[in-house]
Amino acid sequence: MEGIEHRAGSVLVTGGAGFIGSHLVRRLLAEEGVDHLVNLDRLTYAGDLARLDDVAEDPRLENVIGDICDRDLVDRILSTRGIRTVVHLAAESHVDRSIAGPAEFIRTNLTGTFTLLEACREAWCRGGDADVGDADDPPARFVHVSTDEVFGDLAVGDPPFTEVSPYAPSSPYAASKAGADHLVRSYRRTYGLPAIITHASNNYGSHQHPEKFIPTVIRSCLEQTPIPVYGDGSNIRDWLHVEDHCEALVQVMARGRIGASYLVGGENEWTNLDVVRLLCRIMDTRVPAGAPHDRLIRFVTDRPGHDLRYATDSSRIRKALGWVPTRDFESGLRATVEWYAHASADGTLRAEIRRLPHM
Repeated sequence: MEGIEHRAGSVLVTGGAGFIGSHLVRRLLAEEGVDHLVNLDRLTYAGDLARLDDVAEDPRLENVIGDICDRDLVDRILSTRGIRTVVHLAAESHVDRSIAGPAEFIRTNLTGTFTLLEACREAWCRGGDADVGDADDPPARFVHVSTDEVFGDLAVGDPPFTEVSPYAPSSPYAASKAGADHLVRSYRRTYGLPAIITHASNNYGSHQHPEKFIPTVIRSCLEQTPIPVYGDGSNIRDWLHVEDHCEALVQVMARGRIGASYLVGGENEWTNLDVVRLLCRIMDTRVPAGAPHDRLIRFVTDRPGHDLRYATDSSRIRKALGWVPTRDFESGLRATVEWYAHASADGTLRAEIRRLPHM
């Protein structure tokens, strides 16, 4: 197994009120090695502390409402809480929004990452002990959570992305994440910052914002409204359950090799149209009165620069850290449908939709 076990101690999670972040906070609080966990989140339209209601009483959890671009705030958190581990998830992530208005993506994903890196460099690498520890087990750790979208797209039949695939981002979102990745690597090389990068494929599961693809399909089925499908629906994505992703992040945080990057994918490729049809079949079983739900499918104008296919080769993390995804896609989707059905019934989903800003 790669690396020496790293004890998390006091952890800073950025974006912990978001979809993946809230699942990660919950998972980390199950770890004995986590003494204190600070969730720093600006609570934009996509962040909601209600996602953490089930762990809100855990005395180790501290929610700080603030901006990763606020250097003074980040400095105070690192110094006063004794942060030795940072897991950086805070990001603007909706591709359509990056096309309509890229400025916020540059600010959050690039400037925010730069601010965090500078603060960690000051705290860990200047007169501290981060640069004198063993190369494979430094006393601090910065895990930067990126995306497979930085690699661009693949043709059908191309081999999947690996950790050495060239960067070729297609959208302002992907470009902003690519730029952040390059900053992280430069801080590792130049300053010795103990950093690791992960690249995840498309996530799904409970608590995802309703503007995303799978929640949009489920919501359309529940509300008997048209299901929008870009182009002809032939675009291919590799789907990974969010809890499997978070388990991978815990393993990388604990035993990942400093300076390495890891692709985290489900190796579970589906066309968008096939995902929609599967969700419709699940909804046919759950709400037979609305069947057949695939009658709601509507093909809409494709978005600019729409990547054809993503596919990930996760063999490095599987071999080095022993991580494997454990959730079956269909059963995972069924559980996701159930969560959204309950959220729709109790008004949670409608409240999320009302918070959506205009694009």
